[in-house]
Amino acid sequence: MGDDRTYVSWQSASGLLAQCNMKTLYLLRNVPDDVSAALEELAAKESMSVSALAVRELKAAVAFRRNADLLWSAPVLTVEIQDIVDAVRAGRDR
Repeated sequence: MGDDRTYVSWQSASGLLAQCNMKTLYLLRNVPDDVSAALEELAAKESMSVSALAVRELKAAVAFRRNADLLWSAPVLTVEIQDIVDAVRAGRDR
């Protein structure tokens, strides 16, 4: 199996993963056939497992939602365009 230094058995790899502080989600249960097929196609194109692709996409969706929530919770500041133009001109005139 090649150089012993680069070979990692499945047992030791799964043992290392078992010690990670991550929850296990079984992502492909109760998934509609068309969604499952699309995930499989995307995963194959990117040389990823379906689970890895699903986790990546879920992370992106959560990040997007958090950003949207931040934007919607931000205070509404009314700034007139003329105030911006005046501030830029004042900065140039210094």
